[in-house]
Amino acid sequence: MSDIVQKTDDFILNLFKEKLPSTFRYHNYTHSKRVFKSINEIIDNTDINDKEATVLKLAALLHDTGYIETREEHEEAGVKIATAYLKEQNVEDDIIQGVASCIMATKFTGEPEGKLEEMMRDADASHFAKGYFQEASDFLRQEYELQQIKEFTESEWRDENIQVLSKKHRYYSEYALKNWQSTKEKNLSALLKDQKKEKRALKKEKMKAQYKAEAKDNSPERGIQTFYRVALRNHIKLSDIADTKANILLSVNAIIISVVLANLLSKLDSNPFLVWPTAIFVVSSTVTMVLAVFATRPNVTRGEFTKEDVENKTVNLTFFGNFHKMELSQFQWAIDELIKDKDYVYSSLTKDLYFLGKVLDRKYRILRITYTIFVIGIIISVMAFGISFAISGAIVEDVNKIVS
Repeated sequence: MSDIVQKTDDFILNLFKEKLPSTFRYHNYTHSKRVFKSINEIIDNTDINDKEATVLKLAALLHDTGYIETREEHEEAGVKIATAYLKEQNVEDDIIQGVASCIMATKFTGEPEGKLEEMMRDADASHFAKGYFQEASDFLRQEYELQQIKEFTESEWRDENIQVLSKKHRYYSEYALKNWQSTKEKNLSALLKDQKKEKRALKKEKMKAQYKAEAKDNSPERGIQTFYRVALRNHIKLSDIADTKANILLSVNAIIISVVLANLLSKLDSNPFLVWPTAIFVVSSTVTMVLAVFATRPNVTRGEFTKEDVENKTVNLTFFGNFHKMELSQFQWAIDELIKDKDYVYSSLTKDLYFLGKVLDRKYRILRITYTIFVIGIIISVMAFGISFAISGAIVEDVNKIVS
């Protein structure tokens, strides 16, 4: 009988090598040999005769040959392949029938009938109680993914294994129950431990995120910081706008004065009626430029503070004008004192916001006056030029009448 077992081993090796797709990472020759080893382990520790042992060994080697044809109902396909092969080898019919029954016993949905079928079912699922359980499990997961049956995350695959080991599988034979059940339970325990650990980590992360969100919603700090940030940004933007407007007025009036000086001054001797309109034009432009400069002119600050100022929280360290003459070491000490006291920080920001507002008020008041003078100066200058040209025209006409 040992010859047929060896021949069958060679047969499935060549069969899988030639016809089994490489996507079968679990159901392959390695798995068949592991089942063969497990069935021998059971046989060596169970009281059965040689013929029964041969049936089990042949079934262990041939039980997954059906995968070369189909995945669904591969057990039935395996029975046909095994039967045809064993008949070619002139194996006795009762052995062939026994092999067929044992192959069908590996069908996970059914219940094994009889001693041999129970032993075969246990050998096929022996990896649940082996040290290579995790390796075999990973290969089966890869097989499902490569054959596009289903993709599992690590967490989903672990949960699937827990379901199989705890609810869908059980050992039947006396040897498996006595020797494999405890190791299977250890493997299951390791899976449950990992599952519990992951759940704790997820729960902790969820609670942390929830606490962080609640802290953000409930704490006034975020709203206060947003207020200062937005208010200071708006003040700085308004200051930039005011400076831009002042620069426009300076540029425009500088051009106006340049044009007047280049074109009108040389004609004033021969056209005295242009003196007053030109003077009004130049004076209004000059006043506009002066006011534009005043609007953007920085104030001179002391640039120093004392230790008492910091201790009494009277100096605003957010404004450079209060510290630009101080030594770096003194400024660093003052900032260290500032950031120790949250109220002092907010007080400094409030002062900075207030004085920025005062500066803006001054800038925009002067700019309003500047624009008013500029517009009025333009209007009066244009009117003066019109009146001057009208008067000069009338004088010329009267002179011509007298001459004629």
